Amino acid sequence: MELLVTYDVNTTTPAGRRRLARVAKRCQAYGQRVQKSVFECTLDDAGLVQLRRELVKEIDQDEDSLRIYRLMEPRARYLQVIGQDVQHDLHKPLVM
Repeated sequence: MELLVTYDVNTTTPAGRRRLARVAKRCQAYGQRVQKSVFECTLDDAGLVQLRRELVKEIDQDEDSLRIYRLMEPRARYLQVIGQDVQHDLHKPLVM
């Protein structure tokens, strides 16, 4: 399956900057960076479970946000939000 992995890590502390580096390194192992905090990945179900498990261990869910989108599928199936969730009005354009 084709995935889009995005993250926003709070880097106001040294610990946050270390988390950012670890999250980026994990994502690079599974896919291709397309923007600073955006990766495209092609994984099977087991690969997605493993990537998600590794990233959940790295982020601080009170400070950071991680989004995993399954592309070309109904929204209810392709979006997982881990940590902070910023809601968007789905009736307006969403620029990614």
